[in-house]
Amino acid sequence: MAVKGNEVRKSAPELVRDGLREAILAGAYEEGQQLLQDELAEQFGTSRIPIREALRQLEGEGLVELHANKGAVVKGLSVEDVLEMLDIRIALECRALKLAIPNMAVEDLEAAEQILTAYEEISDPAAWGEMNWRFHWTLYCPCDRGKLLAMIESNYGHVSRFTRRQVSLATGKAKPQQDHAELLRLCREGEADAAVALLEKHIEQTQKSLRAAMRRR
Repeated sequence: MAVKGNEVRKSAPELVRDGLREAILAGAYEEGQQLLQDELAEQFGTSRIPIREALRQLEGEGLVELHANKGAVVKGLSVEDVLEMLDIRIALECRALKLAIPNMAVEDLEAAEQILTAYEEISDPAAWGEMNWRFHWTLYCPCDRGKLLAMIESNYGHVSRFTRRQVSLATGKAKPQQDHAELLRLCREGEADAAVALLEKHIEQTQKSLRAAMRRR
């Protein structure tokens, strides 16, 4: 990544990596789908060299797998993978929330409340995951820990590839929204310990709902 003055310019592999990462996490590619280097080079307007480097980086992030005979494919996630990532969510996000609550301004709380209001009006389960993420992210940002937030964002992106399809339907909207409203109240009142305890239970309930959904299958 090059820096010119105050402007940060990404290299070609970084641009490809970030574009592919965003597409994979958004569900533009199916699990197991082959990523053809020639097609990607044409799509991103570059040679195959930055494509190969980007794919190697995404392999390190756990988003793709590189095979000698098949090339790059989008990596799938098992239920156990997702359950473990939800454990990681608890560790990272509870810490961020505890650090964030003392720093929360009125504007942060109002922004979170507006998201919950919009969330309540959405009937499409496919959109619930995005609204849930926006709400949680708004609460964590005041922690002012860049590396911690980056880890949360990366881990949540992996989880959301799976939970976007599975957990929204398993958990519904009513119970998560009850938790969200109570979580916001505790944040507003500065009850950090109670808020962290509720957040942990909130994510644990997602784990339980996912296990239940898998049992029914």
